[in-house]
Amino acid sequence: MATDVRDPSPEYLAFWREYHLCTLTTMRPDGTPHVTPVGVTYDPEAGLARVITGKHRTKVANILAAGPQGAPVAVCQVEGRRWATLEGRAVVRTEPELVADAVSRYAERYGRTPSPNPDRVLIEITLDRALGRG
Repeated sequence: MATDVRDPSPEYLAFWREYHLCTLTTMRPDGTPHVTPVGVTYDPEAGLARVITGKHRTKVANILAAGPQGAPVAVCQVEGRRWATLEGRAVVRTEPELVADAVSRYAERYGRTPSPNPDRVLIEITLDRALGRG
């Protein structure tokens, strides 16, 4: 079922605030999907989802290969019969203040602060679609 990205139901938003591992799907340059487990935070007020990762990861290379306009991606989580997907266009951000904010959001959702990583970057997804079943 479609959900308003910027005005999700309380149940949909609560599901995205619970501790769940997620997947991020990016497209490789040859057009095949690359799916990897990640932690995701969802910010409906800004219309963004955020993923922190290392700058040398395949998902980062796939997004950068799409060019400055970013890459279409999807993040998904599932628990039993409940599932939620956020879709949008991803870019890689390296600004220290944005990466630090994303780390803080990750720590809030997942209950732990990741170890320091000088190679950490932010995958910032500008959302255009939200789907799910709660």
